[in-house]
Amino acid sequence: MMNFSGKHNVSIDLKGRISVPAAFREKLRESYQSESVFVTTFDGGLVAYPPSRWHEIYAKVEALPAGPLKEASWRARISPAQECLFNKQGRIQIPQSLRDYADLQKDAVVVGMSGKFEIWSQQAYTKAHQDSEALLKENAQAQADLGF
Repeated sequence: MMNFSGKHNVSIDLKGRISVPAAFREKLRESYQSESVFVTTFDGGLVAYPPSRWHEIYAKVEALPAGPLKEASWRARISPAQECLFNKQGRIQIPQSLRDYADLQKDAVVVGMSGKFEIWSQQAYTKAHQDSEALLKENAQAQADLGF
């Protein structure tokens, strides 16, 4: 199983490119033979998937019965997605529409999330992290059961 991990502060250049951590690029090449990721919107940030994982998600959404959940999944996750190719410097171009959604300006945070990674503005990441900490405190026994 692929494992992206770690929190990395990165800069966004004037063309909207971010440098993906070298360890993430190596894992993409080794595990997925890929030089790209699919980036889409999620909860005020962005999430990047290796192509094979993205195609699995796409197929699952396509297989949903017609209705509000399928339409919402298309509208909010599938339709905004863009394939982002790595350049020789290990950067990906984040399309303007995705940068606008995530309010990405100059600095960003890239966070490994097992088989995917997230891209946040620093302010949105701080809030998401605080929300996660609060949820974990509410579920202290479940955390203890996991060994934390």
